[in-house]
Amino acid sequence: MEQNNQNPARAPEQDVSQQAAVRRQKLADLRAAGQDPFAITRYPQDAFSEDLKAEYADLPAEAETGRVVCLAGRMMSKRVMGKASFAHLRDAKGDIQVFARRDVMGDEPYAAFKKLDIGDVIGCRGEVFRTKAGELSVRVTEVTLLAKSLLPMPEKFHGLTDREARYRQRYLDLMVNPDVKDTFVKRSRILQELRSYLDGKGFLEVETPILTPFEIGASARPFLTHHNTLDMDMVLRIETELYLKRLVVGGFDRVYEVGRIFRNEGMDPKHNPEFTTIELYQAYTDYHGMMDLVEEMMKTVAGKVCGTLQVSYQGQVIDLSHWERMTMKEAVRKYSGVNFDAVASDEEAIALAKQHNVELPEIPTKGAILAEFFDAYVEENLIQPTFIYDYPVEVSPLAKRKPDDPMFTERFEYFINATEFGNAFSELNDPIDQKGRFERQVAERKQLDPASRAQVDYDYVTALEYGLPPTGGLGFGVDRLVMLLTDSASIRDVLLFPTMKPLDK
Repeated sequence: MEQNNQNPARAPEQDVSQQAAVRRQKLADLRAAGQDPFAITRYPQDAFSEDLKAEYADLPAEAETGRVVCLAGRMMSKRVMGKASFAHLRDAKGDIQVFARRDVMGDEPYAAFKKLDIGDVIGCRGEVFRTKAGELSVRVTEVTLLAKSLLPMPEKFHGLTDREARYRQRYLDLMVNPDVKDTFVKRSRILQELRSYLDGKGFLEVETPILTPFEIGASARPFLTHHNTLDMDMVLRIETELYLKRLVVGGFDRVYEVGRIFRNEGMDPKHNPEFTTIELYQAYTDYHGMMDLVEEMMKTVAGKVCGTLQVSYQGQVIDLSHWERMTMKEAVRKYSGVNFDAVASDEEAIALAKQHNVELPEIPTKGAILAEFFDAYVEENLIQPTFIYDYPVEVSPLAKRKPDDPMFTERFEYFINATEFGNAFSELNDPIDQKGRFERQVAERKQLDPASRAQVDYDYVTALEYGLPPTGGLGFGVDRLVMLLTDSASIRDVLLFPTMKPLDK
């Protein structure tokens, strides 16, 4: 803007309700004059701020274009200077200056322009030109009020800085913090690139049920609901896996789903009760094939969205061009010094856990204790992209056992910045083994929680009995990937409307 575009300073004692009352009176006056802005149904918008700036990037100062455009958006600032005024209009693509003069618009239209408030949605018709100061602007001949803002916006130089308020009133956050809007534009681009990559590999995107008939034996706690017509309890899904693998049985060799998942559990900067995952399954490959896919997919998406494979995240440079691969036993040995190849029994593992102050799992087997050692010693060290593979069977109920070591499974997780980003298996396709694991899992759940309503999904076992080909499967959190590629510290920063506790009842 030509001059200071700061919003006029407000006296501290000027109450928001008083400002709102003034705005409502302005609306009442407009309606009394037959000019209700809420009665307008459309506006002939034919140009956008950033497009004009790009098109006329080489236009010199004080030059005219002769081009008349119709812009529409929200007034973000206004500076009244007697017979001429400046304002900034924010549309879907950015901001542009508008210049209003009384001798161009006429006395009454110009007077109406001066009465507009910051936050009002307006349409502007005028000629594109560059000012003496060098700013591309629109010299308006007419301005139309399209929606009256009845509440004052946050002051520009203080803004909406309270995080709780930003999450609760995301519409205000988006209005006044352009970088927030950029984050969500980038989120959409990330999803587009993920879909593009998978589609290009021959995967078919599908949809599976969100409401499922019963709680499975997995440890994640579901949300419960009730279907009135069928008079049956149902749960919101905690995964999309079992339905997708049914489709592989049915003949879809490559499928994926971008799915909303619901888990009735804790909340922290990495967890929200509802979140987005992508699960995909590919017949005739294994977990090594999934590792290769993850590495190529991550490099492709980061390269297209960020333009680089060296991504800055919370002060740390993450190099997505290089991925380390270690078995869980190798990683535990590297970071704790404990060699689980030399551990002969559950009792020895329990003694090691006590010696190293590692928390014992609820069912303390050697494999489960190895996983606890990993959590205690390894994960915090996995800053750069790392695949950890060959997980104990105790913590991998859906993964295929390793043929040469049936106490372990063909499973991996990948970690970046000490955070798990995804989980993959060579899928278990032995229906007898799967049934036994399901039944043990449900029995263990009910032993720990007698009130648990977990059940075995016997229909899935039946599907396996018809034959699931060798299959590699992968599931990963979209929200954590968006956090990484947008340098966002909290999952709430990448969810438009995160789950929030009500301010009052």
